[in-house]
Amino acid sequence: MPPTLAPALLAAALLLPSGAAPASGIEQRAVQFAKGTSSATVKGTLEGDRTVDFVLRAKAGQTMRVTLETRHPALYFNVLPPGSETALHVGSSGGNAWTGSLPADGEYRVRTYLMRSAARRGERGSYALTIGVDGAGGASAPVAPSTDAKVPGTRFHATGQVPCAIGAAPDKPCDFGVVRGGAGRAEVTVTSPGGSARVLRFSGATVTADGSVKAEKRGDEWRIEVDEVERYRIPDAVVNGG
Repeated sequence: MPPTLAPALLAAALLLPSGAAPASGIEQRAVQFAKGTSSATVKGTLEGDRTVDFVLRAKAGQTMRVTLETRHPALYFNVLPPGSETALHVGSSGGNAWTGSLPADGEYRVRTYLMRSAARRGERGSYALTIGVDGAGGASAPVAPSTDAKVPGTRFHATGQVPCAIGAAPDKPCDFGVVRGGAGRAEVTVTSPGGSARVLRFSGATVTADGSVKAEKRGDEWRIEVDEVERYRIPDAVVNGG
């Protein structure tokens, strides 16, 4: 048993070392939930440039919840989707709590790390990381019509850029991918320039996300605000094609 895992946590989680990634030097540990539970908590310590990925399998449409408790101001986590280094959440800009709908089936990595400046100074920080996954998966992901071709190598029916912004910053081009379900149903994943991803779900005249949503249709464009901070402009053609 890893020394950083308190005995009281054994009933909630089992962390199995799976070796370090030779190319990056990043440690990987598998996360398993105890039977009948949907979350696990682990305590650990990072020093210098040590980085640990906590790896678990999940399905598209499930909701992941991650929180990090630490007293070190430069200790964060990122959430990385299957087969990608483009983070769904970047802790240094998004904070130490995240809830999001998962875009694909596969292995997700919750990466814990110290910011580069702190790592260079050899600083040390302790943390408690809680990871939870809810839902059976697939229910919230739109079923795509067979006539809507996918972008090769992706699950998306279209990709491109749309305007988005955070806070008082001006709109910037942000990458998006859309999975269409027809009849005004779609799931649009928008990635900000900072690397944080937001999933917007469209169903007719309704727009939802993991947060408080204000949405207004202006002509052929949706104007969307999430948690009174994030702003998105989504053309109707992204949702319905054309």
